Amino acid sequence: MERLEIRLSGFGGQGIVRSGEIIGKAAVLYDGRYATFTQSYGPESRGGAAAAQVAIANDPVELSYPHVIDPSILVVMSQGAYNKYVPGFRRDGLLIVDESLVELDEAADGVEVLGIPATRIAEELGRRIVANVVMLGFLAAVTDIVSPEALRKAVLDSVPKGTEELNARAFEVGFEYGEGVKRETSYDT
Repeated sequence: MERLEIRLSGFGGQGIVRSGEIIGKAAVLYDGRYATFTQSYGPESRGGAAAAQVAIANDPVELSYPHVIDPSILVVMSQGAYNKYVPGFRRDGLLIVDESLVELDEAADGVEVLGIPATRIAEELGRRIVANVVMLGFLAAVTDIVSPEALRKAVLDSVPKGTEELNARAFEVGFEYGEGVKRETSYDT
């Protein structure tokens, strides 16, 4: 695998930065690869813009420049993030959106788009705050950025004590949803 770049985006309080950390942890600790992680967020701790960028490679030389330059995967969990990042996103990339919070427009034309109502699913699980873990499960199902097993382990290693069961369920529901989407899209040719 060559260098792979991913950007996760949304607003503060959604666990965007934590999600980037979890992906990096999965790649390094459980898949035996190399990763860099950077983050950016607005001055507000909740409600402001937040983004996490992760670059993953099999060779550390491929990460000699640690910043994400041209992500091939963009995860968007808020309309503000969509408006900011999608217009400049590469046309051959994969755009993954939280259908509960993001409305597509012409900025997504020509881009492969996969969606999951992550926030709605998290609410149905009883805690809106696990929407990011639902999204990570979905991401594990529809991409090969890290192995699903590695991402599962990294999620459970990273969540607050006492929330492991809820987060494991959130991951599995997102993963199952992604498996369904993958089956549906594999017949479109």
